Amino acid sequence: MSKPHVDRAACVLAACLLAAALACRRDGDEPTPSGRAAARTEAAAPAESPYVGVAACARCHAAQVADWRGSDHALAMQAATGATVLGDFRDRHVTAQGVTSTFLKRGDRFVVRTDGADGRLQDFDVAYVFGLRPLQQYLIPFPGGRFQALGLAWDARPKDEGGQRWFHLYPQERIAAGDALHWTGPQQTWNFMCAECHSTNLARNYDAANDTFATTWSEINVACEACHGPGSFHVKWAARPRVPLPRFDPAAWAFDGIRPTVRRRGAALPGDAEIDTCGRCHSRRGWAWEEMVPGRPLADTHRVALLDAGLYFDDGQIREEVYEYGSFLQSRMQRAGVTCSDCHDPHTGRTRADGNALCARCHLPDAFDTPAHHHHREGSEGARCVSCHMPARTYMVVDPRRDHSLRVPRPDLSVAIGTPNACNVCHGDRDADWAAAAVARWTPWRRSAQPHFGPALHSARTGVPGSAAGLLEVIADKGESDIVRATALAALPHGDRTREGATQEPAILRAVAAAVADRSPLVRRAAAEWIDPLPPAARGRLGLPLLGDQVRTVRLAAAASLAGLPPEIAGAAAPLLVAAVEEYRRSLAFSADRAESHFNLGNLERQIGRAREAETAYRRAVALDPTFVPAVINLADLLAAEGREEESTAVLRQGLSKTPESGDIEHALGLAAIRRRDMSAALTHLERAARLRQDVARYAYVHAVALHDSGDPARALRLLEQAVERHPADTDILEALVAWSLERGDETGARRWRARLAPATGG
Repeated sequence: MSKPHVDRAACVLAACLLAAALACRRDGDEPTPSGRAAARTEAAAPAESPYVGVAACARCHAAQVADWRGSDHALAMQAATGATVLGDFRDRHVTAQGVTSTFLKRGDRFVVRTDGADGRLQDFDVAYVFGLRPLQQYLIPFPGGRFQALGLAWDARPKDEGGQRWFHLYPQERIAAGDALHWTGPQQTWNFMCAECHSTNLARNYDAANDTFATTWSEINVACEACHGPGSFHVKWAARPRVPLPRFDPAAWAFDGIRPTVRRRGAALPGDAEIDTCGRCHSRRGWAWEEMVPGRPLADTHRVALLDAGLYFDDGQIREEVYEYGSFLQSRMQRAGVTCSDCHDPHTGRTRADGNALCARCHLPDAFDTPAHHHHREGSEGARCVSCHMPARTYMVVDPRRDHSLRVPRPDLSVAIGTPNACNVCHGDRDADWAAAAVARWTPWRRSAQPHFGPALHSARTGVPGSAAGLLEVIADKGESDIVRATALAALPHGDRTREGATQEPAILRAVAAAVADRSPLVRRAAAEWIDPLPPAARGRLGLPLLGDQVRTVRLAAAASLAGLPPEIAGAAAPLLVAAVEEYRRSLAFSADRAESHFNLGNLERQIGRAREAETAYRRAVALDPTFVPAVINLADLLAAEGREEESTAVLRQGLSKTPESGDIEHALGLAAIRRRDMSAALTHLERAARLRQDVARYAYVHAVALHDSGDPARALRLLEQAVERHPADTDILEALVAWSLERGDETGARRWRARLAPATGG
């Protein structure tokens, strides 16, 4: 499945998912940049809506509603009033990123004077506040029904904790108007980025023809039905109960008098409904389908991120803001049957006990809340369970979030693969070797000797020869979490596709074939995406069974990988393929306000041979977000394939003007210069691409080949000798080093590179 990669995308959700739900505008009202056509503070549910509202729930569930009031869910979003705005709007001036913004109060209006989409200072009215601790953000109404999340936020912490101040959410970056991350840009549009998770019964209602939103909700905040689903049937049943309703029975846990940790009563583990309900918003994911069916898997409507590099460290610890779902899925507790509500009250949002007392509900204090276990002074930071097992990282400048994988500290992995560890978070003056030695002394059973998936992922991501073997072990370990197994599958190498049959390694294909029938939707989706680059026959053999999968995001991934499959390969599954591709189109249309969707649509159209439609889709993607590099590259590539070189180069140059630090565009410009035989320009672009994207082996290789062929073999060889240290298993680089060493008469060097090449090629 074609997946766009947006620079700094990890920061986007961190900046937006503290946001909340939108109001629909009155008929005929068009919000203006200054907000003078004020949006409504409520949005009525459509007629005959199955959503009944909090008031109806409170008639029978008064205690739960009372607990909910005042919670973060209940206060997820509010109209901007004197009672709800926490920030200081008393003519306060804030300078950040070269712009001096002013926060003003005009009557009952809250106004921000700051740089608009054109970079000039303008006055904008605040329509809504969202969030309240540890920070509060502000929504500005824009034309077309959009609401934009201001980049300046209010630090709501007490003053003695550093709060009660305005601050910028991206303090280390210069984000000017025109950047996708600028507060007026598409990555800060509340309707798409933020709204779903801070309102009840949200409908984005995007009109692609007019590029406008008419977003609605039934309740402005995260109310009862946001988690429990529409309540009309339940209300009717309660008025005249005739048949029993399914009950939610909290887990029954008990100590058995032998072990220091509770065990779940009964053999049956809970289903995924509760965790998936929370995971809808407490996860890093994309919204793939609008119609939600309560009780259906989260994967039916959302594409949850795997433990992708950049989002998570190689051992699965949180890196960027990924929320809790992906971490918790890794935990032994989740596999033992623990659910969110075992630790968190779902109505207040608070933990069920404070400090170590929360963990003591399941872990005997005599065994665990003691220096014999934690090896720290009682009452110290190191004696807190969460310090070791749930280390925190801070996002949005002031908001610490705890890792919910509930892992045992592994400083030995820090030594081996460079991942962080809880010990050195506190003991920053000591190194990982010191921490690993301490843990080894404390755990004579050698915790560090226990298998972990981290080294296998790290080896694959750093190009270590033979890394597939470790990944296959992880995939085959049914005791491992599904999200880890899916991540390992996604990391499996495809081999060098320039070599006949290189992608046909039997052990890998057997693993993918088994994954197609796996119980986990995450694993099946990873299999559907992995097959995308395979030859048609292999794609069909592995992927066709997934077209009828019961989980939608698996079918969508299969459709994206199999579209364009020749009829003779699709065979009897051809009708299923047609239906799956149509479903994929509907999914992309649902997010038609996003450049990524049009990019993927362009890939789909090109895959099935519709070049004109592909060009239209790519151009729409670039129009929506000129900084979205994948669409720029693919559009230019399509034009070049049709012999429209001047147009192709113009697209790339325009894209580079919007993203001047894009190594991908520089590389594409270098290739374009080679095609027109302008080697001087080609070398300039290729050198810049290799420098900007040192993580891409291909860019270093192509730059070196261009240098070699232009008459500078000595420098070309030096560059590849440097590049191979970053990419030790890249066969193109190693083969060039062998050939060029022989070319120079360096037999010793050639033997050395040939020895490194053998394991990389399986020779």
